[in-house]
Amino acid sequence: MSTPLPWLEPHDPFPSPAQAWGAQDPAPGLLAAGGALDVDHLRSAYAQGIFPWFSAGQPILWWSPDPRMVLPVEAFRLHPSLRKTLRRFRADPRCEVRVDHDFGAVVRACATTPRAGQSGTWILPRMVAAYEAFHAAGPAHSVETWVDGRLVGGLYFVALGRTVFGESMFAHATDASKIALAALVCLCRHHGVALIDCQQNTRHLASLGAREIPRAEFLHGIAASQQASAPDWAFHPIYWDELLPPANTTA
Repeated sequence: MSTPLPWLEPHDPFPSPAQAWGAQDPAPGLLAAGGALDVDHLRSAYAQGIFPWFSAGQPILWWSPDPRMVLPVEAFRLHPSLRKTLRRFRADPRCEVRVDHDFGAVVRACATTPRAGQSGTWILPRMVAAYEAFHAAGPAHSVETWVDGRLVGGLYFVALGRTVFGESMFAHATDASKIALAALVCLCRHHGVALIDCQQNTRHLASLGAREIPRAEFLHGIAASQQASAPDWAFHPIYWDELLPPANTTA
């Protein structure tokens, strides 16, 4: 029998992530319901490795899975086809990566872009509003793929110090979301960020080098890294060197 799920009032603290439902329960990783989606609640949640995820008709649901899917940025797999795409993108003056240029557009695109195997979205209007407020407060950011002055793909993430929590991606052009992810990997490598939290296991993330680690290991790591000074999340083209050899080499 499952442990009763805690119900949070708007100002209640979160339970310990260790209290999240386990593999024997109906929803492994589910920690609590209720609470609020304001900036303070979101900041407190992410600081403890907790994130919101719920569908239409559900209350706010808070999660802390065990194990946790993470992408070690040094283990990012740059497949040959994406390497070619990035080289073309880097060399084309019509193409650029922007950070936080249009955060709201990225979140709304993530909310409305269909995904294989899903009939709806978990990025509901109240989630969009919450993360736009979180962006205005500082911790939420977007990495954006632009071509010919048009936003064609991107992702958004939460950063506390040097801890990075990936949220969602979208693409309106081939490989546009992968380009944004590769740019985020470059940013993380440049600034000494070791991991990108991916929250939950998917085959796509695993193909890019993501792997599962115990929740306790994940929480120990973010406790230290989020206390570090926050980097400048601006992207400069030279950062592509973190994944691509400079143009004057043959590697």
